[in-house]
Amino acid sequence: MYIEQAIKGTNPFYKYILGIFIIALAFGVGQIPLTVYVGYLITNEGYPAPANELEVIQMMDSTLFVFLMMLSFVVVFVQFPLLIRALHKMKFVEMITSRKTIDYKRLLFSFSIWGGFLVVSTLLLYVIFPDDFEVQFDVQKFLLLSVVAVVMIPIQSATEEFIFRGYLMQGLGLLVKNRLFPLIMTSVLFGLMHGMNPEVDKMGSEIMLFYIGTGLMLGVVTLMDEGMELALGFHIANNLITVLLVTTDWGALQTNSVFKDVSEPDFFISILFPLIVAYPILLIIFARKYQWSHWTEKLTGTIKNDIANE
Repeated sequence: MYIEQAIKGTNPFYKYILGIFIIALAFGVGQIPLTVYVGYLITNEGYPAPANELEVIQMMDSTLFVFLMMLSFVVVFVQFPLLIRALHKMKFVEMITSRKTIDYKRLLFSFSIWGGFLVVSTLLLYVIFPDDFEVQFDVQKFLLLSVVAVVMIPIQSATEEFIFRGYLMQGLGLLVKNRLFPLIMTSVLFGLMHGMNPEVDKMGSEIMLFYIGTGLMLGVVTLMDEGMELALGFHIANNLITVLLVTTDWGALQTNSVFKDVSEPDFFISILFPLIVAYPILLIIFARKYQWSHWTEKLTGTIKNDIANE
């Protein structure tokens, strides 16, 4: 069982508190280049001190911002295997999956399904509502963005999954000895992490439903599939395709993508449709392909303490 993987290590809960502190410190270290560059722009280029993330984004080339912002995730990504091995005495793969090795076929299947959906749905919206989009494709800028995104976005997406569907899911599961609490709590924390995004100012607090709902869907997928491979594939596809295909003037990642969405955000398309249509269909596809069963037990059951002896 996935959460029980952590029982194989040395995992009193205080180690998870220490681990979160180490992760936060790593994020801070990774943020130094962006902070230094913003300071340079303020001191030497005459830019005013930014009041929020959106103003930081507007101070520099969008691809450079993506690269500098993602460095924090690179630092955390690199230190995660060391953290798991040194602090928790676990194999890194045991935080990712209950299988002996990472199932990359699962990851690629999830990536393909969700990535394909995003491409098709975006192109369909462009055909139906052409006035809502501007084509801003520039070969040189797009190629540079593609190089940065293909390297950085999978690292960023995987790091978020390692933290929420891996580290915190297992740590909270061991603490409370059940699956429902970590499923709900990691979903809420995942939503709150995105609460400072510029999208919240534009769309209002309603968008938190989308963030928390996405976290909940990924948590369900991870617990039902006994590993985070499907969640990783979804998350990487969602962020990578979005960065390359369509951007806005008010989002957290404003890029030299193919399209710019110039419409006002629509509550149904942006929030309700994924939560009540797309995500349930995705869960059905996964459930049938991988023959999921015992939903109640896997999502709400108690945590066993004897996996190390199985």
